[in-house]
This record gives sequence, structure tokens and C-alpha cells, in this order.
Amino acid sequence: MSKRSKKDAPLSASVPKQPEQQPKSLPIAARGIKTGSDFAKLMSAMMTDLIEGSITPAVGNAACNAGGKLLKVVEMQYKYGTQSPSSNVRILELTASSEPEPAALPK
Repeated sequence: MSKRSKKDAPLSASVPKQPEQQPKSLPIAARGIKTGSDFAKLMSAMMTDLIEGSITPAVGNAACNAGGKLLKVVEMQYKYGTQSPSSNVRILELTASSEPEPAALPK
């Protein structure tokens, strides 16, 4: 009996290639991730995109890594951030700053 190479092995979970289409996660990401709901929608859409093959595994991996870091910043802000008396927003200062607060800068 001859050995089978990986090249000859059948693909068990292959998804038929569809014409190039815009990933479902792209418009969600373009709007920005501001809430936990936005993050969940993005991750759900990315899972669909990965399964459909409309984004590469490398792009999916990079986005998941970035999402994990985003969640870590939110966690650190909640744990270590300081809350100003005038608002309910917690601010996490990563470095000492001698510049004015970002709220004073025009948007």
C-alpha cells in the first residue's frame, strides 16, 4: 500500500469558493468598536467570514489578537483608571503627562 501525501488527502470541511465578496465584518469594523455589543457583532461576523473564506486566517488571527488587547485595556481602565468628579468616565493614564486634558482639545 502506498503512502498518501497531504496533497492527495481529501479536504474534509472544504467550503466551496464563492465569488469575491466584501467581508461581513468590514462595515462593523469601519464603524468602530465602542461597546461590548459592537465587539460581539464584529467577532460573530468574523467567524462567519473565516468559515466562508472571505477573510484569510492570518487576518482573522490578527483581528482576534487586537480584540483581545482592546478588552485588556478596558479591563485595566476599569481596575486602575481614575474617575474624575465631573464625569463617570474612568481614565487610565499610561504615562505622566504635562499636556492639557484631551477634553480641552477640539474634535
